[in-house]
Amino acid sequence: MSLPHAILTALLEKPSSGLELTRRFDRSIGYFWSSTHQQIYRELGKLEQAGHIRALPSAVPARGQKKEYEVLPAGREELAAWVDTAEDPKPLRSALLLRMRAAAVVGGRGLREELERHLALHRRQLDEYLEIESRDFPPERRSAEPDRLRHLVLRGGIDLERFWVQWLTQAIGELAELGELSEG
Repeated sequence: MSLPHAILTALLEKPSSGLELTRRFDRSIGYFWSSTHQQIYRELGKLEQAGHIRALPSAVPARGQKKEYEVLPAGREELAAWVDTAEDPKPLRSALLLRMRAAAVVGGRGLREELERHLALHRRQLDEYLEIESRDFPPERRSAEPDRLRHLVLRGGIDLERFWVQWLTQAIGELAELGELSEG
């Protein structure tokens, strides 16, 4: 149920067209709540039907023109109620961890390469997050509450990527040791 809340959040930050919203998802919210463009457009229709958002009136009505949406009071109330609702953390689902568990019983010839590939991906993501942090959150922008909260979300992403980089580095090292032990 979080996609509608992600959309409401983004639209409260800045009224947007569906296309602008999908681009913003690709550059920010999508880092921690991914969604396809089709899902976003479908959800915009549901939110509009529920009376949580509306398309802003256009100065020049035209067929096929992009609609820009804004959040209505009912949408703001829905988002505020959701923010105040308790939710338990979801269990981690990782195909990589499951693959490693399976490799313990059937062997895994390509496991090290897969771990190295994941390590490279996490390093790239960490670099991207650090670039966003230096660009969007210089020290002078970290004092206002909205910016502090957004920065905390980004810091969570940075810390998660650092965890994966550290853990994958250790796992690759241990696989190397296991290989040496089985060869000796």
